[in-house]
Amino acid sequence: MSASTATSITLERVTKVYDAPVVSDVSLEIAGGSFVTLLGPSGSGKSTILQMIGGFVPPTDGRILFGTDDVTELPPNKRPCNTIFQDLGLFPHMTVTDNVSYGLRIRGVDPGTSAKRVKAMLEIVALDGYERRRVHQLSGGQRQRVALARALVLEPSVLLLDEPLTGLDEQLRQQLRDEIGRLHRRLGATFLAVTHNQEEALSLSDRAAVLRDGKIEQVGTPRELFETPANVFVARFVGVDAMIRPEKVEPGEGAWIATVAGRRVACDPPRRRATNGGYALALRPERIRPCKPGEEADFGPVTVTGTTYKGRDVEVEAELPDAQILKFLIPADQQGALPAVGASIDVVWKPHRALLVADTGTADTTPEQR
Repeated sequence: MSASTATSITLERVTKVYDAPVVSDVSLEIAGGSFVTLLGPSGSGKSTILQMIGGFVPPTDGRILFGTDDVTELPPNKRPCNTIFQDLGLFPHMTVTDNVSYGLRIRGVDPGTSAKRVKAMLEIVALDGYERRRVHQLSGGQRQRVALARALVLEPSVLLLDEPLTGLDEQLRQQLRDEIGRLHRRLGATFLAVTHNQEEALSLSDRAAVLRDGKIEQVGTPRELFETPANVFVARFVGVDAMIRPEKVEPGEGAWIATVAGRRVACDPPRRRATNGGYALALRPERIRPCKPGEEADFGPVTVTGTTYKGRDVEVEAELPDAQILKFLIPADQQGALPAVGASIDVVWKPHRALLVADTGTADTTPEQR
């Protein structure tokens, strides 16, 4: 399989209503051969979108296209895709080989061809030598890889993954995340994954769509979401923990100026203008540090209220003059003493600038974000 044979997916104003809307007017383009993630909290509608694409749930309104074909009304077995659900759906009474070859057997593939394809796929997912094992004899990560092999051996042009790494320990999550990334690059199929874990989304995806309350807040590359989140919700969801509310915001041609606790701070302009609620300053905690002697401060003074050891870093909590809290990270192995609790310090985040983000009270999308 190559990226040239992979299938693009298009959602055109798709809506799903049960007692109330769970997905509302969602439009999204997924390029053939790409890896796209639907990222959002529980109840944001991401799994419902995946189920509609897979054909397991019909949309209330809108269209779903695979390439140029309208598949909105087609059942799952008529769509060129495979879905791996959270429960994996493996057959416990079957061996690894029988599980992986099940779909080929249903399609009537001859035994010789099936055996070759199963053998090759088990090598790809590093399960050669486990052919005769049964499901209960496998670890959680091995079961996940069996489910991947069973889906991929059918050579689908689209693979849908519903929370593929849920329930695994951290080391296994990283191992399988790397494995999924390698499989995507090797096979060239279109991968669409659902997750609530921002690290998974940013590390695996070519693009990610952040959802809230059944609507898309922002679509972009991992770097775009990380560096220029569209609003406070997206910023917090991709890990921006340092948020400051300004008293006043002044638009400018190059930089905007935000006034915080009486101090003027130069900021990068917002990606999206606020229509209600105002703005917040978004700062990455790892980019903030105490000023060195003689260095010009970006902000201060702030009062250190606590420090917490977190392994590689120490989290410093400081209070602004207007009682807002600012948290930032200092490498645990840095030379010199940490700022003492009660100390008054200035901080700097150069060469970066703070980013203004819109504080939208409700989800809002524009054609640009779709």
